[in-house]
Amino acid sequence: RPQHLSGLEIIRDLCEGTLEGGEIGSTEITFTPGKIKGGTHIADTKTAGSVCLLMQVAMPCVLFAASPSELHLKGGTNAEMAPQIDYTVMVFKPIVEKFNFTFNCDIKKRGYYPQGGGEVVVQMSPVKELSPINLTERGTVTKIYGRAFVAGALPIKLAKDMSAAAVRCIRKEIRDLYINIQPVREPDDQAFGTGSGIIVVAETSTGCLLAGSSLGKRGKNSDKVGIEAAEILLRNLKHGGTVDDSLQDQLIIFMALAKGVSRVKSGPITLHTQTAIHFAEQLTKAKFTVTKTEDEDPTKDTYIIECQGMGLINPNL
Repeated sequence: RPQHLSGLEIIRDLCEGTLEGGEIGSTEITFTPGKIKGGTHIADTKTAGSVCLLMQVAMPCVLFAASPSELHLKGGTNAEMAPQIDYTVMVFKPIVEKFNFTFNCDIKKRGYYPQGGGEVVVQMSPVKELSPINLTERGTVTKIYGRAFVAGALPIKLAKDMSAAAVRCIRKEIRDLYINIQPVREPDDQAFGTGSGIIVVAETSTGCLLAGSSLGKRGKNSDKVGIEAAEILLRNLKHGGTVDDSLQDQLIIFMALAKGVSRVKSGPITLHTQTAIHFAEQLTKAKFTVTKTEDEDPTKDTYIIECQGMGLINPNL
């Protein structure tokens, strides 16, 4: 699909590689990498294909490039079946930076299904190697915050309704915490098309971030959107892991590349995570083990994902 092709093309450009079979509908590609150079690159799905997924494709390469990179990623910023850009900035970024790198993510324009039209600029410098992470202590929830947004032709009232519904839903389970979900209307010059949605993040005493999010669509009641996000968050808090279901699989490739042993405590292992582990082991010398935790609390369904990373060293630095 356009999404996957854009991802392959940006990797080809980043490392001056060659790509055969790179067209929509292709069932087989041959990719030959060259040297990862870095520099400025544009990837455009020309659809509402997710800029966040393009970023995930490029990141491991950019980290081991010869020089800093600036990626102009175009497509959907808040699209179905992919992390919303707000999730990437609020949850993925602070946690993935624990592997000992930093990046800058500037949202130039938001874009929604079906036409996309969003743009995000990611700036990132290469590293010598990645450090392993240890995310095994959940701690207690210390705050809950988020944003409910509308853009284009939609009234701010929808954002307020999503926010209020999410707060009411969380309140039933968590009574004593202040919950701050800001309703916002995206400025017209910073959004293309019409869209709405919500993200709610819980932060814990040990610095864990878990979230629930949902997108509005035509004919879907805004209360329902808010409740959906709240329920996803509550479900993630219930299993007792240090990462939510969406972050779980996004950390696998970094664990595989890092030097040393990484450990992450999670809820039930998703199919995405199983797939990521399968390919990470095929492509690297990393070794993963997943064990169910014999917790004091038998109601919690938690697992430890452990990885002996391959310890990739950047030959350019």
